[in-house]
Amino acid sequence: MTNINAHWLNYIDGEWVDSANQLKVHQPATGEPLATIAQASVVDAQRALDAARRCADSNELNRVRPAQRVTWLLQIAAEIRAVAEEGAWVLCKENGKSLNDARDEFTEAARYFEYYAGMADKIEGTSIPLGNGYMDFTQYDPMGVSAQIVPWNFPVSICARSLAPALAAGNAVVIKSPELSPLGMCVLIRAIAKVGLPKGAVNLICGRGREVGSYLVSSKQVDQIVFTGSVPTGQSILHAAAENATPSVMELGGKSAALVFADADRQQVLSSVKSGIFFNAGQVCSALSRLLVQREIYDEIVDLVVNMAEGLSVDIGEHNPDLTPVISAGQLAGIEQLCRTAVEEGAVIATGGESFNDRAGHFMRPTVIRDVSPQMSIAQDEVFGPVLAVIPFDSEEDALAIANGTEFGLVAGVFTQDISCAMRCTRRLKAGQVFVNEWYAGGIETPFGGVGLSGFGREKGQEALYSYVRTKNVAIRVTGE
Repeated sequence: MTNINAHWLNYIDGEWVDSANQLKVHQPATGEPLATIAQASVVDAQRALDAARRCADSNELNRVRPAQRVTWLLQIAAEIRAVAEEGAWVLCKENGKSLNDARDEFTEAARYFEYYAGMADKIEGTSIPLGNGYMDFTQYDPMGVSAQIVPWNFPVSICARSLAPALAAGNAVVIKSPELSPLGMCVLIRAIAKVGLPKGAVNLICGRGREVGSYLVSSKQVDQIVFTGSVPTGQSILHAAAENATPSVMELGGKSAALVFADADRQQVLSSVKSGIFFNAGQVCSALSRLLVQREIYDEIVDLVVNMAEGLSVDIGEHNPDLTPVISAGQLAGIEQLCRTAVEEGAVIATGGESFNDRAGHFMRPTVIRDVSPQMSIAQDEVFGPVLAVIPFDSEEDALAIANGTEFGLVAGVFTQDISCAMRCTRRLKAGQVFVNEWYAGGIETPFGGVGLSGFGREKGQEALYSYVRTKNVAIRVTGE
């Protein structure tokens, strides 16, 4: 078992390396220091880029038969499963999430590598008929060097989500881990390092975003950028990417709405609200943060949701409660401020609305806010915490207008027994993914990404793989035809 309180290192060009400075990692459950990690500098970032560039230019990942990449990815999955218990403990302590959820995150990471192993030998081009005298076909080449910036809320699974298809397609990767929660990713990369990939294929650095992250996305050595995080940071990255016309995949924020019609199954709604907004303390881009309820059942649904929220267990992650702490004191303060603003704008706190002042650590009470109008800040701004805004609607048209009335468009949901209503809504909701009668009904097989300020490009599923390749057309004049 890893000594979690140790000093952790970065992984560059096949070696674990220290840096001149270090970052402190704190426990969300107590606010106390947990460990230190080498703070990567611009010099370290450049070393990682150089290593990845050498690997990409040597074509070591792509000149092997695709079956070799299949083997590597399956071996990686097995190694991740072997460290899942150890990694879950580390992730639980540094991130605050429940031990069960942390274990599931490592299992999901392994599944990403298994899934894309099944595709690594099926990246096939097409033959295009041009008539006699010509042969024409397409082929898919790896992008080259992929710079991937990973957020703190699901660091292990989101890292695997982009790393697995990148390697399946033959790319070399430089990963920047989040300062708030980098240790579980070290366990992940340690498992990957056992497989014997070419040197420089995978590099992991932990540095401050404004320095190291900015350096990575501005580099001419980077052929692709993958980012998951906040809208302002994503916009900044896109400005830098524009300078070099670097292709990017952006998974940004969300303010996702579920439409609850009068005929909805109440238990399906309650179950989905519980997982949709209180899972991982609401720190999920695709969280169910707006509950739009048909007016005739509004009070009933609010009462049911409040009773459910007030019955949730709240504790440290090791005890596997329903609700765990948020990541930091700053995050907690921001959530509380948005709740106060909601009250100032006329909304009513049905339950919660503040932190637990009798607990150590960063614990926010499960919060339900009623009498919310669509224009209020709490209905427009991403909270990234266990806070549900409940908004009434009168008709299907009204519900769709409210749901589509933000700058975001990541996911949405519909709860109804009327399949015609459900299908009409799925067609008109502005979102990259729509759930019907179960929030988070998708899986790693289903493409995920947003529209509007929620970003562009797709992760997960078969579609994601084609973000990691370039299409090349080859047209040949055949003599003698």
